[in-house]
Amino acid sequence: MPISPPRLDDRNFEDLVQELLARIPAHTPEWVPQPGDPGRTLIELFAWLGETILYRANLIPERQRLAFLKLLGQPMQPAIAAKGLVSVSLNEPEFSDVVHLAAGATVSGAVKFETGTELAVLPVTAECYYKRVLTEQENAQSETQEVLDGLREFHEIEGKLSAYVTTEAFSQGMVDSAGIDLVQGTTDHSLWVALLAHSPGKVAEVKKALSGVVQRRASIINIGLAPAIELPSSFDENNRPGRIPHEWEISTDEMVDDQPVYTKLDRIYDSTDDLTKRGIERFVLPGDPRDYGVLEGDVRVDANAGVGDRPPRLDDPEKLSRIVAWLRLRPSRPVTSMALSWAGINAVEIEQLQSLQARVIGQSNGLPDQVLNLPARSVESGSFVLQVEETGRGYIRWERVDDLNLKERDDAVYRLDSEAGTVSFGNGINGRIPETGRRIRVDRLRAGGGTAGNLPPGSLTKISASDLQGKPVTRKLSVLQGVATQGGVDAENLATAEKRIPSSLQHRNRCVTERDYHALVKETPGIKLGRVEVLPRFMPQQRRTNVPGVVSVMVLPDKAMVETPNPRPDQPFIEKVFSYLDSRRPLASELYVIGCEYIPVALSVGINVRDGEAYDQVVNDVRAALKKYLWSLPPGGPNGEGWPLGIAVQDREMEVVVARVKGVSGVACVNLFEQINNSWKIVTRAQNCQAIEIPLLPWQLPELLSVVVSTDGIASEDLHSLPGTVTGGEGIAVPVIPEVC
Repeated sequence: MPISPPRLDDRNFEDLVQELLARIPAHTPEWVPQPGDPGRTLIELFAWLGETILYRANLIPERQRLAFLKLLGQPMQPAIAAKGLVSVSLNEPEFSDVVHLAAGATVSGAVKFETGTELAVLPVTAECYYKRVLTEQENAQSETQEVLDGLREFHEIEGKLSAYVTTEAFSQGMVDSAGIDLVQGTTDHSLWVALLAHSPGKVAEVKKALSGVVQRRASIINIGLAPAIELPSSFDENNRPGRIPHEWEISTDEMVDDQPVYTKLDRIYDSTDDLTKRGIERFVLPGDPRDYGVLEGDVRVDANAGVGDRPPRLDDPEKLSRIVAWLRLRPSRPVTSMALSWAGINAVEIEQLQSLQARVIGQSNGLPDQVLNLPARSVESGSFVLQVEETGRGYIRWERVDDLNLKERDDAVYRLDSEAGTVSFGNGINGRIPETGRRIRVDRLRAGGGTAGNLPPGSLTKISASDLQGKPVTRKLSVLQGVATQGGVDAENLATAEKRIPSSLQHRNRCVTERDYHALVKETPGIKLGRVEVLPRFMPQQRRTNVPGVVSVMVLPDKAMVETPNPRPDQPFIEKVFSYLDSRRPLASELYVIGCEYIPVALSVGINVRDGEAYDQVVNDVRAALKKYLWSLPPGGPNGEGWPLGIAVQDREMEVVVARVKGVSGVACVNLFEQINNSWKIVTRAQNCQAIEIPLLPWQLPELLSVVVSTDGIASEDLHSLPGTVTGGEGIAVPVIPEVC
């Protein structure tokens, strides 16, 4: 069966004639062409010629279309690899030594990943805990106050007392999507990590292994951290989040002045950039087994267990008997927030790439402009190394360049097409031709990527690794993927690349006009864009307009129409767009990449339901219609492009939306509510017949947080207030029994 060529332009003869006739009034309004008119004949003649050209253009094969792209300097974009973090554990309870894994280990599940660095798998497991502050409801209970008064008297505490409940963090090693704020939600601003041996009898052996006594070298612990990304609430998102100076300590069994002694760990590597992004922190562990220890954590043995600066109290004797030491994470200077969504030991960074080494890809035929295919597509250009065999010299590394035409005849260079997986050589005038018959090989290559690598937690379960000497590791290892892998983007297809050509030819990879900013933001790799708005002369931090030399670009990620909150870009999303635009903006301009400032909105509506219609279904349809209409992304809004910036929300307009819902026979009234001091306040009318609205500034969008639908024809005039936040206080930490509160 022959392959049907794609239709690049589907206009026919009649379409072309009508298009030309429609242009006449703009140029010669006094002329109205009639059938038989010589001018009409010429129009039809050129339309016929145009149709023949389009017919031939539609027969252009894909190979030629790709060639045209390359001639225009617009190669297709390769796939982008997803990245993530996994924790590796040793599943041999009787083995109590450190297992070293070389970089490049394969982590597999639905998709294969590779580890980026070496990893020392310590013979311990980890559980995370924090001292959770009591909520207002718990503090209000009479039993709680009685317990606190008793604890104050028992421990002879004169100052402020901070009661807490020992709470497990990141249960089963999985991510906490809401995040845990160690400053606002704990009494001591700390995260506690218990290092556990497999059994109580292995604690002493594990201490020797961690101290490096067995292998006669210092042990390294890898701690994976995923900061909880705070969604934007203001217009400072394009600035990097503030770094959080912090420190890790390990517990001992010593006491000085009735206070526990901790040893600060030396950090030798940090890819989290001080907790501004997901990554690994690597520390050197103490070199003496005596430097590892724990204080008594069972309140039945020591009444002071968990009090003050001690590790959190645990009520599990078996677990307490297996603790080798406690790790403590805390800020090294006062900060307002320190939120984490995941932490784990024996962690390593992974990437959706597969490596190839020392692979011969062909021989030179001695002809100019040779093109050789690589064993994979979507090649990571930074890792790619090509070697060409030369007489008397062996394999010599050649240099990768972007443009062969800029090189001299003797330059040992090549050009890499990452998406197609090909390498091109010179013609003897621009770039050297490899010697005839000489082999060409890839010394190192990493390739892969795509949306298939964006996996939810728990998708990766297996690992295949080698030790530092290159021998396969035979120990039983398991993988725990606590956080989702993300960032994978599919390679660009031909149709998408062709659509990109007009805008690329217009902006020339430079941000000059509003259209240029729109087009370039959409080309940003590694993001899934839902909406972009350009706000010229808008200074976001000051909320000022008409500021010369300032351009603000508002971006929103793509999001399905689900429950609130509305789509908001996180910090990595903002940084990717800013980084892509920053090098392309005019030098004299000041660029800001921002999220959206949402204004909370609530509605109450009274409706009458037609006879025979299901009340619940009609109510749900009304809510869905209002949500869709006020949604910030397509197909929301009055025009299907998302709610327009700065357009006020009016009750009359909402009434029309509700009236169009199937099953609604009448709309009595729509009330609007705005949020003031964390409570909903109804927007009152100046006069009974006058419309009401919630005004928005040119950079604001509404966020519908609540809809109350009444089927008795009366719109509610009162909504419940929103819950407030609870912050922790300072004072001496004292554990309480969870059942009491």
